Amino acid sequence: MSRYIARDPRTGLPLSRSKAGGGRNLGPLTPELGKWAVLPLEMIIPLATSEIKAAEIPLGEGGGFATKQDAIVALHRVREEELDLAHDAISEAIDEDDPRLRISAILGLPRMMLRRSENLMYQLVVRLDDPDPTVSDLAWETLERIAPIFPSSSELDMEALLRKTSKKQRDRAFKVLKAISKEWVEAGCQHIELLLKDEDVDLRRRSAKLLRVITERGGAVGWDLIAWALEDRDAAVRSSGADCLPKLASTEPRIAAILVEASLGERDTSVRMKILRAIKSLDMQNPRVARLIIDGASDNDVRLRRACISQLSAVLTGASLREAAGELARTETDPDLKRQLMALAFDPEMEGTEEEKNRFLAELDPVEDENEQHQLKISGDPPQREGHKQEQGRQVDEELQ
Repeated sequence: MSRYIARDPRTGLPLSRSKAGGGRNLGPLTPELGKWAVLPLEMIIPLATSEIKAAEIPLGEGGGFATKQDAIVALHRVREEELDLAHDAISEAIDEDDPRLRISAILGLPRMMLRRSENLMYQLVVRLDDPDPTVSDLAWETLERIAPIFPSSSELDMEALLRKTSKKQRDRAFKVLKAISKEWVEAGCQHIELLLKDEDVDLRRRSAKLLRVITERGGAVGWDLIAWALEDRDAAVRSSGADCLPKLASTEPRIAAILVEASLGERDTSVRMKILRAIKSLDMQNPRVARLIIDGASDNDVRLRRACISQLSAVLTGASLREAAGELARTETDPDLKRQLMALAFDPEMEGTEEEKNRFLAELDPVEDENEQHQLKISGDPPQREGHKQEQGRQVDEELQ
């Protein structure tokens, strides 16, 4: 059995998984357990193609009779030599007039695709517009589960699905794209890139909301997509781009600082506030960030000044902090910010009270008694405490007696 390899539809090269892990989780591909799971292998094809009407299940396996619906779900279980017949049978079943058989084919399709996927994704996409709402809903749910496992299937035209005119269908298509982006970040970036360039503002808004999914793992392509969103003419798109900055600051602080700096001219109130909040997430040891905060502390927007002034002590210390705060205080018009800057500029060593100034004075070296120093020079012995001298005198008297 050949192993499915997800490939870039543009280059044909293998895609990288967005996260490392163990073996593939087949849970999303496996139908709910039923008679299909215990149907004898030799009966699957005959029952699925109506050669027989029913198949008896052995008592040890639960007993009862399996129907054509059960056999269609079980087609992925056939032996290798019957795989071509099983593939043809499920392809026919998904186009049956009876919606119950179409449902059975959709349930069995994901596991069949692991063994033989040709044309099956196309047939599933066709069922998205099935006249029976139950079939249509199941087809969308199945696509959302399997698209992350088969992201480069040639039959899956995500661009067409994402541009559906129906709001309900477009909502579902973007859920599928989100699932793909979580598992295969490269595939997600490719679709988002095209959507961010589209004239349809709804497509740009929806795709911009997915940027947070690829922020940490999108690499240089992801950074470009965030930058495009921040430059979009629609404020909602820029707002979604700004939502990515705090997370980007934790993984790529240098890139985040560049994007924040480029966005300081933002005039939309809600977007600008997100930019200001992102400043607190930046690496304060980065010289570019320090310059950004110092410049922002004198901006015309009082909100930006307030955000940057609150971070001054994080990028400057000592005389540099006092000097910068003093210069800013001379031009600051907001009373609260002016007081804050004056407090930062205050130098207790030069401007404080006598007690505050004394705290910065060095302690004096201890001064020894001049008589003790004179005796030390004569005797060569270190000075002794008075109590010790008296004790020595008593010892001498006792010896004389």
